[in-house]
Amino acid sequence: MATIVAEGTGQAILEEHHPQTFLRKYMFSTDHKIIAIQFLIYTLFFLMIGGFLAIMMRYQIAWPDQTLPGGGILPESMVASGYMLPEFYNSLVTMHGSIMVFLAIMPMLVGVYANYLIPLQIGADDMAFPRLNMMSFWLMVPAGLLTLASFFVVGGAASSGWTLYAPLSARPDLSGVELGQIYWLLALVLIGLSSILGSVNYITTVINMRAPGMTWFRMPLTVWALFITAILGLLAMPVLSAAGIMLLFDQTIGTTFFLPEGGGQPLLWQHLFWFFGHPEVYILILPAMGFTSEIIAAGSRKPVFGYHAMVWAIISIAFLGFVVWGHHMFQSGMNPMLGLSFTISTLLIAVPSAIKTFNWMGTMWRGNLHFHTAMLFAVGFVAMFAIGGLSGIFMASTPVDIYIHDTYFIVAHIHYVLFGGSLFALFGAIYYWFPKMFGRMMNEKLGKVHFWLTLIFFNLVFFPMHGVGMAGMMRRIYDSSGYAHLQGIQDTNALITFAALGLYASGFLFAFNFFWSMKKGKKAEANPWNATTLEWQTPSPPMHGNWAETPVVYHGPHEFSHPDVEDKDWLAQNERPDVVSPAGGGH
Repeated sequence: MATIVAEGTGQAILEEHHPQTFLRKYMFSTDHKIIAIQFLIYTLFFLMIGGFLAIMMRYQIAWPDQTLPGGGILPESMVASGYMLPEFYNSLVTMHGSIMVFLAIMPMLVGVYANYLIPLQIGADDMAFPRLNMMSFWLMVPAGLLTLASFFVVGGAASSGWTLYAPLSARPDLSGVELGQIYWLLALVLIGLSSILGSVNYITTVINMRAPGMTWFRMPLTVWALFITAILGLLAMPVLSAAGIMLLFDQTIGTTFFLPEGGGQPLLWQHLFWFFGHPEVYILILPAMGFTSEIIAAGSRKPVFGYHAMVWAIISIAFLGFVVWGHHMFQSGMNPMLGLSFTISTLLIAVPSAIKTFNWMGTMWRGNLHFHTAMLFAVGFVAMFAIGGLSGIFMASTPVDIYIHDTYFIVAHIHYVLFGGSLFALFGAIYYWFPKMFGRMMNEKLGKVHFWLTLIFFNLVFFPMHGVGMAGMMRRIYDSSGYAHLQGIQDTNALITFAALGLYASGFLFAFNFFWSMKKGKKAEANPWNATTLEWQTPSPPMHGNWAETPVVYHGPHEFSHPDVEDKDWLAQNERPDVVSPAGGGH
């Protein structure tokens, strides 16, 4: 058997010559592309689970006095006489937020696309540490199983909110609810370890394994966003993991890190959680910004407007993200001068976000726009992110935040950022890179129907929540009938719930399109979007090891409508310079 080791890790191409079993090739693979697809299937499953929990919450809010469908067969820990128990509703709130953030959106943004795109877009044959990469996925599997299992222990799943505020979450007895919480904390520690291992891998790969000619400012904005996100994860996740371990010790071995009666400080948990939690917001949005930049450039047939400004905006957002965590704690008795510093830093972080928004609009301005499904979701991301960002400005002001902090206004804001932002970009990324992953195109007609249903139902669900919150309806409320005296509020809640059902149903249309296209979709060309970055210069799907020989990069990442190319409107990064005049080039 010949042994061929390509430049880079060499691992992927070396293994191509060994016969592999199904388990070795598709389950315990060290190929970054297979691991990315494993993450994709895993996160889509938990996305549907998290959405189902939200539907159950919305049913209770819209019709608090009606029996729960199927209540007769649900465990006694969930219902009594057919009605949802308050404790079970609290578990739904806790686990919906936890599953969506930690098991769906974060691993989909980073686990899927950092794994799949970083080696391909920088010209590497695999990740720097392939076995560590495999481990980062398999640590997520027991985390997911523990999360699901927590619903079936005595007392049910964790119910102290997805932020697990102490001292409620730190009671050291082991009855019922606390056992579910221990499962949650164990899952959290595993997720943290998975994220840390992944971050180390992504950072090392980007720094050490770029192809010849792939300078820092020739990297696609997707790689920049994922690289900075990995740095955020490496710095933020250990803080949350340490806090989770301390809380686990409070629950199990009698420590009192967060219990006042033993000398602990409940506010310490808030500081630790939000020191992680606000960088986490940007872990959930920066990759989406990278995907959107690339999709809009390809859909507009223009270079990204202000490429360097976009890079520095990503870096600025990451830095400022570590100095704004206190705005989540304006209700916690903060010193007014300290609160003012967090107000100023929160307002400052809006500046680089606004730069990116205007640059996306500048990229589309007078472009040759192609509104395929991926482009529609990218444009939808820009619009929804702008709404979420503008509503966030209100919360930067301490006096305003004190009024709206515990209302449904906050629920609307976070979902405009994390669903209207992150998930819109994720859907766009799936439609855009699906042909590269699976060698087939997703159905465009079904995709456009999915987009419009998602856009309409999403706004019907979350935009009215701004008004409900301003009217005074508090979040985390189990029985909304107490607000019946507020004119129209119960009708609004019913409308929101019907729209939520439509939004969830649109996910099944996407799932059908996704899995049907894997087998029956139109076969994809190597470069169906006529894009310029390196991954589109490989077959669809790419070969094992990605490259027959290491590519050489001559140009910037978004060279569309290049003035020195006459027969097409794009110039691939690895296209030799003798096809253009010396005036051509990259960033």
